[in-house]
Amino acid sequence: MENKKAVVSLGHEALGVTTGAQKEAVKKTAAALADLVQAGYQLTITHSNGPQVSMIHKAMTELHRIYIDYTPAPMSVCNAMSQGYVGYDIQNALKSELTSRGISRTVSTILTQVTVDPYDEAFYSPTKKIGRFMSKEDADNEIKKGNFVKEIPGQGYLRIIAAPKPIDIVEIDAIRALADAGQEVIACGGGGIPVIEQNHNLKGASAVIEKDAIAGKLAADLKADRLVIFTSVPYVYTNYGKENQAPIEKMTIAEAKKFIENSEFGETDMLPKIEAAIEFLETNPDGSVLITSLDSISDALKGKAGTFITA
Repeated sequence: MENKKAVVSLGHEALGVTTGAQKEAVKKTAAALADLVQAGYQLTITHSNGPQVSMIHKAMTELHRIYIDYTPAPMSVCNAMSQGYVGYDIQNALKSELTSRGISRTVSTILTQVTVDPYDEAFYSPTKKIGRFMSKEDADNEIKKGNFVKEIPGQGYLRIIAAPKPIDIVEIDAIRALADAGQEVIACGGGGIPVIEQNHNLKGASAVIEKDAIAGKLAADLKADRLVIFTSVPYVYTNYGKENQAPIEKMTIAEAKKFIENSEFGETDMLPKIEAAIEFLETNPDGSVLITSLDSISDALKGKAGTFITA
């Protein structure tokens, strides 16, 4: 399997939700990633950032409330900060794990922008909750600024933002150059920094991009041999959570689409992963997708765990 390219997508369970928890979580994550490297894969790694970007957004908003001279950070800046913060922990943990196994490999984080369509339907019906709970007065101020706010009964008001589909990865040439050089790359963290192209300029968008959506596109753009999606369970299941749930060991694109038609996958958990797999395989039919948990990667590499999807 030497010189095979894999794009790896890490979810919340791979990172934790606080600074301390993240530092511990990435040690376990680094071990799973190092297993892939030892199996002969060059890795391009992307990751979620929901708790991290929310924490940063809260901190920057509160800083502005306490010290009025500090301007609140726009979402694009919060996304950029989360990319650097999460990438820093992953690259250090992975470098350390590889070195302990006698593997000398450069690990780099690329601050990555991803263009989105300003007319994407998601901007007209945002769904992603972000930041802290607000009072009615603060919520009204956000609305006056043109932001969307949702009331959570009994808790207060939350700002909500859009999750548009990714169009182009701006730094894809840099990512490809490092991947082709055999380095381990961390890119498109948190789905990438959403930007809108205006007269050859890139303007940050008040949005987030789903990490599964960008994982499928990143794998397709890099013509990866395999897309590996880590989740909290060792397999994709039918009838998940029910007494008759059953693991799916293998499926094709056609079978995956049939499962989707039958509403087999949860809309906010497994469905985006299956859709990312389909996008990748329809562009790269010679590739394959593996969906499994961090704990199961060693067995999955031996064909003893995980769900494998092919064209």
